[in-house]
Amino acid sequence: MTHAVIGDKSFGAISSGWRTVLSYAAALLLCLIAAWMRAGLNWALPPGYPFLTFFPAIIVSAFLFGRGPGTLAAIICGVTAWYAFVPPFHTFTLNGPTALAMGFYGVVVTVDVMLIDSMKRANIRLADERERSARIARECSELAERTEMLFHELQHRVSNNLQMVGAMLSLQQSKVADPAARQALADAGTRVQTIGRIQRKLYATSGEQVPLDSFLTDLTAGLIEASGKPGLRHVMAVESELFLAPQAAIPLALIMAEAVANAIEHGFADRPGGLITITLCRAGERLLLTIGDDGVGLPPGFDLEQVTSLGLDVSRNLARQLDGEMTLERARQGTVMRLDLPLQ
Repeated sequence: MTHAVIGDKSFGAISSGWRTVLSYAAALLLCLIAAWMRAGLNWALPPGYPFLTFFPAIIVSAFLFGRGPGTLAAIICGVTAWYAFVPPFHTFTLNGPTALAMGFYGVVVTVDVMLIDSMKRANIRLADERERSARIARECSELAERTEMLFHELQHRVSNNLQMVGAMLSLQQSKVADPAARQALADAGTRVQTIGRIQRKLYATSGEQVPLDSFLTDLTAGLIEASGKPGLRHVMAVESELFLAPQAAIPLALIMAEAVANAIEHGFADRPGGLITITLCRAGERLLLTIGDDGVGLPPGFDLEQVTSLGLDVSRNLARQLDGEMTLERARQGTVMRLDLPLQ
């Protein structure tokens, strides 16, 4: 393997050397062609045009082969023109007019070669910068894809783990004799599984704003289906174009899920079904969520602040986390939960 690498480097050095030799040879050939053309046109040109065909040869040499061959072409062309086409001919006499002409020639070809070389270097830098930008863009795109894939996988695993924990709690309750402990385990399992459903709904959002209409509609349908009450119906009126970030949408969904669960558990405890109505709308810069049912309603003397239910405590704390206000009150028929929170 080492010999192969050394061989590749040697071959590259030889190839580069040959390219350099060929570049200088091509520049010399252009000088000869320019001299031949100038000699052929000598009879047709008036005096005073000794460098006419040499300037294109210098420019082409510098543009195609670089500063070195261009400089060589400038020197050869200048010496040739001085000797053959600047009077007195076939001599290198340097008088005032000749010095002026050669000085002008030197300034012009120097500027030409420098400008062409600067332009070529700028083009090379531009090409390198474009390649670097394209490489960075590809790397950033690949990194973004990997990050999004890992984020999705993480969210998916979190959701699965939550569902598993909820299922384990539900299984554990069958081994507990105390009714209160059994109910607590059942409630905890249900809430953990609800959180798992919410995570599953949100795992593909990658942090962007969540459209509440489709998200809450799907979540509610899942909760109703899991209730085990075939006669339970629900009506949703969710305003479209309402968006929340996941860190706000998850607490909102948990509050809604808790209200729906309370309606199923308490409002329709002795009934095979009923009607749950959910509305979500914008009121200026605030968001209003209302969940009502036509169940048995709240018990007499109910005070939300005095209730020690774990689910209601969680809902109140989540509402405070959202800088919102939650109320629970008796309706004409059943119970109404209202949540008022800032839209942002």
